[in-house]
Amino acid sequence: MNRRKAISRIALAGLGGTLLFGGFKWYDWHKTPDLDWLQNHKDLVASLAETIIPATDTPGAREAGVADYILIMLRDATDRMTANKFIDGLKSLDHYCRSQYNHPYQQCTPEDQRTVLRRFEEKAKPFNTLAGKIENVYLGTPFFYTLKKYTVEGYCTSEAGATKGLAYLYIPGHYQGCIPLQPGQRAWATR
Repeated sequence: MNRRKAISRIALAGLGGTLLFGGFKWYDWHKTPDLDWLQNHKDLVASLAETIIPATDTPGAREAGVADYILIMLRDATDRMTANKFIDGLKSLDHYCRSQYNHPYQQCTPEDQRTVLRRFEEKAKPFNTLAGKIENVYLGTPFFYTLKKYTVEGYCTSEAGATKGLAYLYIPGHYQGCIPLQPGQRAWATR
């Protein structure tokens, strides 16, 4: 076998492998999301949301029912690619916790839970250039950003979050465009 033939076969094998991998990833991102698996791991989603918004003197994400909100949003209002990336990220997080800490995320210490979330946040950071915007449009939103977005939305729109976690006036007064916040004052739940 001569050198040209060997190089062309190596290049052809590399191109074939790249196309095969790309086709597999395309299928993996566009398949029907495994919502049954996600429903069975609702406690993991609730624990992740509770780590992002913990209970203090105000109710936490678990008490506000954020896990139910996340599952509904993923089922009804999220595109397939983002839902599949969320489920894959959740599986990856569960696998990482079991391999690093020898037990699931829910049984990790609060410090370990924050460390795991920081790791996945760093992993999800896109490029700061046009390539990062293109990545979000064509490859979907990363797992961590979807989790964080739906956690904050679910908390702020829940009754417990809007009335106990945020300042809420059922009948607001007149509009004041800019007022200083007092020490210890909560953000407003109404616009």
